[in-house]
Amino acid sequence: MIDQRKLPGQERFVTCSDYRQVIRAIKTMVIRGAPAIGIAAAMGAALGAKKIKTGNLDDFKVRFNKICQEINRARPTAINISWAVQRMRNLVENSPVQKIEALKKTLIQEARHMLSEDIDNNKRLGFIGQKVIQKRAIVLTHCNAGALATGGYGTALGVIRAAKEAGKQIQVIADETRPFLQGARLTAWELVREHIPITLITDNMAGYLMKKGFIDVVIVGADRIAANGDTANKIGTYSLAVLAREHGIPFYVAASCSTIDLQVKGGEDIPIEERDEKEVTHMGGKRIAPLGIEVLNPAFDVTPHAYLTGIITEKGILKAPYRRSIGKVLKKR
Repeated sequence: MIDQRKLPGQERFVTCSDYRQVIRAIKTMVIRGAPAIGIAAAMGAALGAKKIKTGNLDDFKVRFNKICQEINRARPTAINISWAVQRMRNLVENSPVQKIEALKKTLIQEARHMLSEDIDNNKRLGFIGQKVIQKRAIVLTHCNAGALATGGYGTALGVIRAAKEAGKQIQVIADETRPFLQGARLTAWELVREHIPITLITDNMAGYLMKKGFIDVVIVGADRIAANGDTANKIGTYSLAVLAREHGIPFYVAASCSTIDLQVKGGEDIPIEERDEKEVTHMGGKRIAPLGIEVLNPAFDVTPHAYLTGIITEKGILKAPYRRSIGKVLKKR
């Protein structure tokens, strides 16, 4: 995996040969983005299974479940980790394969399949989603929901990529996304490589630009979508949704169906990760805030479904009432 903490200055790759290294990479933001950490979790589970030394199938299953539980605790907000881990556990529980070595190979194949499946889903999502973008448009996005955050194509940036591929003249405005600066470091890096025009702004400039009529549509990713359409995404997303509604600007969430959590009825039940205060008090390893202060650093916020124009998925664009449209889509999955 590419070390996203080092971008855009360095393109450094990290190789994980043990599931605990995968957990550490997820916790420390070497890899981030809901779909990407879901795929990493699946591959971590396969790595863990590969190193289990036992000839007893029941013992193998017990040890594998413990590995999955450890991986599942890596980060709490994005549903994709638990979705991926559960998929791997189900494979073990329901597989007709009785030989442990064959089962290990099946887990590796499944993790690889999840990677290619995610890329295919994102391409379909992008093709569907680009239809909401006009032939000439300025798109505002927040955080990074591109190739780095997924298997390789992107959700929100996948929509933008697909719009470019359709011949549309797209300009992107990217929020810097404090405190981890995913917009400034990662989204900008991806779009420069794709030769898509991008303008970087600080997070508190979005309202001004909306008022001036500089933004046509907002498209963001998601880390978990509740059954009623409430959406958890990078901190600052809710503010953009409120601003977009005030200025009559369409606000779309782009996410694969694996990001939807039917077990969570509404946004108030989505766990919000609180990260290290140094992400706020420090910049580039140097302290920028005085000692002796209290710090809040929630990594995500929740946007109520009422603020969404639609949810772009690989199965179509979901509209209100979301509980009904989400239910219909997941029945087809």
